[in-house]
Amino acid sequence: QEQLVESGGGLVPAGGSLRLSCAASARTFSIYTMGWFRQAPGKERDIVAAITRSGVTTYYADSVKGRFTISRDNAKNTVYLQMNSLKPEDTAVYYCAAVARPLGRIATMPYDYNYWGQGTQVTVSS
Repeated sequence: QEQLVESGGGLVPAGGSLRLSCAASARTFSIYTMGWFRQAPGKERDIVAAITRSGVTTYYADSVKGRFTISRDNAKNTVYLQMNSLKPEDTAVYYCAAVARPLGRIATMPYDYNYWGQGTQVTVSS
C-alpha cells in the first residue's frame, strides 16, 4: 500500500515561515511528479506547487510564486515545501500527492494524482 505522510504544519504569524515535508514509501517514491495542494474550508483543493521526478521542472500557483519553494530528495524519499512570507490567506490543510505514471506534462490538477497524504494544517495568524 502506497503511503505519503506529511509533517511540518502548525500555527505561525503573518510574515513567518514553515517547511512542510512529505515522506513516501520507497516504492511510492519511484513515481513521477510530486505535488502540494491546499484546501481551505468551503473551497476546492487547489495546486500549490509541483515538481517532476528529476527536480528540473517545477510549477507554482501564482499566489505563491516568489514565496514558496518545492524541492525533493530522492535519496531520502522526501519532498519539501518551504513557505516564506506567509499570509493569512495561506491558511489551509496542505496535502502531498504523487503521480504514478508519466503524463508528458507536469501535473497540476487533482485528478492527475494517484496517491495522497492525510494532510497537515497550516494556520497563519494576522
